[in-house]
Amino acid sequence: MSVMLTSDILLADLDAHGILRLTLNDQGRRNALSEAMLTTLRVAFEQASADPAVRVIVLAATGPAFCAGHDLKEMTAGRASDDGGKTYFAHVMSLCASVMQGIVTCSKPVIAEVRGVATAAGCQLVASCDLAIAADTAQFSTPGVHIGLFCSTPMVALSRSVASKHAMEMLLTGDMVSATRAAEIGLVNRVVVPDALHDATMQIALKIASKSSMTLATGKRAYYAQREMTLGDAYDYASGVMVENMLAQDAHEGISAFIEKRKPEWQDA
Repeated sequence: MSVMLTSDILLADLDAHGILRLTLNDQGRRNALSEAMLTTLRVAFEQASADPAVRVIVLAATGPAFCAGHDLKEMTAGRASDDGGKTYFAHVMSLCASVMQGIVTCSKPVIAEVRGVATAAGCQLVASCDLAIAADTAQFSTPGVHIGLFCSTPMVALSRSVASKHAMEMLLTGDMVSATRAAEIGLVNRVVVPDALHDATMQIALKIASKSSMTLATGKRAYYAQREMTLGDAYDYASGVMVENMLAQDAHEGISAFIEKRKPEWQDA
């Protein structure tokens, strides 16, 4: 199976190291999460998750905006329906939620590479990724309160990425947060100058891509599962995961390679 480019609004490039770069490419709409963009993203992550050639996913964007959130013009047009837009709004929110959850449940690590502004559902997109590297030109906000629309769905990802009071400050004020502040509160992992963004992202992507994809998939799935459990349940669950992981071929190979002081040869199994 190979990851296919399904739309010109989302560019896809898979390199020889198994790093898939998905690039939001709808600059005219500031890479907004239109219905088309959400649908395309959902398919792309589903394909990538199932493709053994993909080891790591980098989510980037063209233009000055990483992602401006939902397309408000498109959403407003939905009000023309007989129910005032209720059915359409529910469809879009469900589609958006499936994309965000698809990033979390994707078997491959996902790294956001953020150069410009990421607002509302765009900020949610960054918060949903496993890691995020930002240029010092990047900015983040959940500005729904400015237009009478609390960023309730972005809140879900944001509240799971940063501490409660920091999340609530962003949600209640709608203020723009600098890349440096985003790193301080844990929304992004690190901040670099714009010219170093690509290299910084690729450096960590290559490091992750060199690991066993079986191990990474096991760990990512376990991380998000245990996070929602009580402490005791989390330890019981994680202990079971460790037992199964120890029985895997790559764990046997990795431990043997460590003892024998050689580089492991992963079978991704």
